[in-house]
Amino acid sequence: MAEFRLPQNSRIVKGVTHPGPAPAQSVRTLRIYRYNPDGGGRPRLDTFTLDVKTSGPMVLDALIQLKGSVDSTLTFRRSCREGICGSCAMNINGVNRLACTTALADLSGEVRIYPLPHMPVIKDLVPDLTQFYAQYAAVKPWLQARTPAPPDRERLQSKSEQERIDRPAACILCACCSTACPSYWWNSERFLGPAALLAAYRWIIDSRDEATGERLDQLEDPFRLYRCHTIMNCTDVCPKDLNPARAIAEIKKMLVERQS
Repeated sequence: MAEFRLPQNSRIVKGVTHPGPAPAQSVRTLRIYRYNPDGGGRPRLDTFTLDVKTSGPMVLDALIQLKGSVDSTLTFRRSCREGICGSCAMNINGVNRLACTTALADLSGEVRIYPLPHMPVIKDLVPDLTQFYAQYAAVKPWLQARTPAPPDRERLQSKSEQERIDRPAACILCACCSTACPSYWWNSERFLGPAALLAAYRWIIDSRDEATGERLDQLEDPFRLYRCHTIMNCTDVCPKDLNPARAIAEIKKMLVERQS
């Protein structure tokens, strides 16, 4: 499972306790990571108590309720609330998840919420994903074709060809997989990570793409691809039930086969 690590040279101090409603079965305690680099203070854990009957059922609902009624400075990303955009990815009770699809009822005891592990923190639960998106862009995640497109229709695929890319194309770039990967933690500047490699695989196997050789050449590197050690954390935490580890293994297999 993903282990949360603090930003470099920092430690958590005791934070603010926000009093909540009188104890009841529907009251939950949430301990939330707070950090504002611009403020000059240390990271801290603030404690909130919330009557979940007054909020929706998901962790994201609780965060929205706390921001709206208790502490307006609480900072996190959100957008679709449907598990589609990936914006609200965070570390909840030690596991990288989407806050909008994680039910409070499925979490026992205190709910501990941190930003995604091993990433610079912009503020509170918002990690800096600049490098993550740059690595995604590095695999050129778009169709590369030299053959001109048909003048009267789109480029066609058979049903079986489309089904090959259907699951890899479902990645929502939430970064849950890459930030759960120990190899990415220690080599994130050179190892592309599970999300970027899954995107590369999606285009390598696309029957319409004509840059397979160039894509494989770009990945044949001791760090970009081979720093993956098949730990499988990426597959365990993916909120879309994808298998980046298998995609990476398939790329390695393709590289071996073309050398034989």
